[in-house]
Amino acid sequence: MTTGNFRLDKQLARWYPLIPHPVQLELIAAVGNGVRFPLVPAGRRSGKTERFKRFLVKQANTVPGPYFAGAPTHDQAKKIFWDDLKAFTLSCTHKRRPSESDRIIYPDNGSEIHVIGLDKPQRIEGIPWKGGGIDEFADVKADAWEANILPALNTVSPQDPDYRAWCWLLGVPDGLNHYFELCDKAQTGSDPNFKVFHWKSAEILPTDVIAAMKMAMSLKQFKQEFEASFETASGRIYEDYSSDNHTAETIKPHEQLLWYHDFNYTPMSSGIGVKRDKGLYLLEEIILTSAVSRQSALEFVERYKEHKNRHVLLYGDPAGRAGEKHGHASDYTEIEGVLRSHNWTVTRKVKPAAPSIKDRQNAVRAKIKNAAGEVSLFVNPQKAPYTHKGLATVQTKDGSTFLEQETDYQHITTAIGYMVDYDYPVASKSHRVQVSGV
Repeated sequence: MTTGNFRLDKQLARWYPLIPHPVQLELIAAVGNGVRFPLVPAGRRSGKTERFKRFLVKQANTVPGPYFAGAPTHDQAKKIFWDDLKAFTLSCTHKRRPSESDRIIYPDNGSEIHVIGLDKPQRIEGIPWKGGGIDEFADVKADAWEANILPALNTVSPQDPDYRAWCWLLGVPDGLNHYFELCDKAQTGSDPNFKVFHWKSAEILPTDVIAAMKMAMSLKQFKQEFEASFETASGRIYEDYSSDNHTAETIKPHEQLLWYHDFNYTPMSSGIGVKRDKGLYLLEEIILTSAVSRQSALEFVERYKEHKNRHVLLYGDPAGRAGEKHGHASDYTEIEGVLRSHNWTVTRKVKPAAPSIKDRQNAVRAKIKNAAGEVSLFVNPQKAPYTHKGLATVQTKDGSTFLEQETDYQHITTAIGYMVDYDYPVASKSHRVQVSGV
C-alpha cells in the first residue's frame, strides 16, 4: 500500500515487520515495567539497535519531551541513527524540518530527538531528558556514565517532578570494563533500575550467515561479537565463576565462622564464610581502608558480638606470622588477642609457608567448578561485593599465565586462596607421588 508521496512511502517502508523474539519483547516492555536502564549486550546484527530506534520514536510520539540517541563519537551516532530516525519519525511530514547541523528531529507533538556523540560526554548535560539510548556503550569513555550521563538522566523537570528518565545501554562486550560492571551489577540484583537483556546473533540470523562468521573470526572474537559473551572478552583467572556460584544464603548464629585474611594495608581485606556439607559459602567480608590487623579484629568482634558459636577458624598469609620467633606481635597474635579478650576461641589454620600462586588459584578454581562440573563454592554478592567482584574480574598480568594484576579486589581473592588451599588443596606437580610401575 502506497500513499503516492515518494518520500513518505520510502519512510513508511522502514517500518517493516520484525521477527518476534521473547527477550526482545520483554525488553520493549522493560521501561513500562519500571526498569530505567535496560542493558542490552546482544550479538551483532541481531536487532538490538533496530528495536531501540523504534521504541525511541514510539515513546517520543507518546510522551512529549526531549530524547536522545547516542554513540561513542559524533560520526558513529550520525551513521547509526540519523537517517533511520528521520525515516521512523516520518520526518518528511513534520512542520519543522530536522536540523542537519545540530542533528535534531522535531516531531509535531513538541518532542525533540537529538543524535549526539559522546566523545565529549558533557554534550548530554543540561537537558531534562525523557529518555534515550547509547549504542556501542562499551566504547564510551569509562567515567562518562557516572560523571556525565547518569547525572543528566537524574535531572528532574519541575514541570514533571515524578517522571524519571530512562536509557537503553546497547553494545557488545569489550573486556571487563564499565559495561561489564553495570551488567554485573544488574545480574546481582543490587539495583532494580538495571536489568540485562541478552541474546545471541544465532537466535536471529540465518545459519549460513553465522557459519560464515565462524569461518572468518577467531573463537574469542566470535563469542564476543556474535554471542555477546563477557566471559571470553578477557583473561580472567577464575573463568568458571558465574551466576551458578551466587547465593542469597546468610550466616546462621550456630555456624562456625571461617575468617580468612590477606594482610594488605589498604584495603585490609578479609572474608567470613561457613561450611555446609561439601559446600564453602563466602557470605560476608571486612574491607577497611588504611587499616591494620587489630582494627580488623575490633570490627569483627563488634559485628559478630551476638553470634552464638564463639569458635572461629583463622586463615591467611603465612607472612602474617612475621616477628613471632623473636617475641614480636604478629598480625595473627594481634587478632587472636582481640578475639580472646572478647570471649572467642581461635584455631589458627595457616601453613608454614605460602602455597605457590598456581596452587592456590587451582584450589579455588576446583571449588568454583571442578572437572566433573560440580560447584561447591558460593558467594553472596550483596553481602560480599569485593569477593564477588574479585572472583568475577581478577585477571593475569600482561604476558603472564598466572601472575595477578594488582587491584583492590585482588587481595580478597588471595585471602580466599589461602583458606581453600589449606582445607581443599589440589595436588601440584611437586607434590604428586610417583607410583612404581605407572
